[in-house]
Amino acid sequence: MSINILKTLGDGRQYMKTWPMVRQLGIYFPEYRVVRATQLALLVMPVLAIIAGVSQLYFYGWAFLPQAITIALFFISLPLQGLLWLGWRARHPLPLSLFDWSNQLSAKLTSMGIHCQSLGAKACYLDMALILKIAFERLDASYWEEL
Repeated sequence: MSINILKTLGDGRQYMKTWPMVRQLGIYFPEYRVVRATQLALLVMPVLAIIAGVSQLYFYGWAFLPQAITIALFFISLPLQGLLWLGWRARHPLPLSLFDWSNQLSAKLTSMGIHCQSLGAKACYLDMALILKIAFERLDASYWEEL
């Protein structure tokens, strides 16, 4: 089971790096907000964990070491929760409506001469994120305004 959790965390990190950070997608997908929150948590939460743990020990003494460790572990777990959700979402199968939309986007990119794989039968959100990343890099802004 621990190998599965590590794989999910790795998938979450890959999905976080792959997802295009464009505000237009924030309307349709929660990934924009989750990725932003997870990136912020990866930077801030270790510092807050140390501050919270040390302040517990400073104010209440060594007798409160278990509580200080618990609070520190809570703060450290917050970015891990974001990565776990992103990893789960990355491997989650696409609904048919998104599958069709992603295939249309892939076909549009291919017709423009941009190398892009079409989605297979077991397409997941990570596959769609790869297509979206290429699309946001290559397509002009007028296409995205039509959405």
